[in-house]
Amino acid sequence: MLDEKVPAADIVKAVQSVDRVLIESVSIFDLYEGKGIDPGQKSLAVGVRLQPRARTLTDSEIEAVSSKIVGAVAKATGAKLRT
Repeated sequence: MLDEKVPAADIVKAVQSVDRVLIESVSIFDLYEGKGIDPGQKSLAVGVRLQPRARTLTDSEIEAVSSKIVGAVAKATGAKLRT
C-alpha cells in the first residue's frame, strides 16, 4: 500500500537496490485501487526473481532478502505491506 502519486518505478528501483547481484528481475504485476483501499492510496503487487550464482538459497536466506526488500521499499516510498 502506498500513496497513489508514488510512481511504480520508485518501487522497482528500491527493490533492485537491495542486492544488484542476487536480484535478477523486478516486475509490477498488479495495481489495485478501489473498494477496501483508502482514498489516495493504491496497492501494487511486486514480483522479484532471485538468481543465486553459486548455490540454492535456504529458506532463511530468502526470508532475509524479503525483509530487506520490504524495508528498502518502505524507506524509499513510505509503502507498507497490505494486510
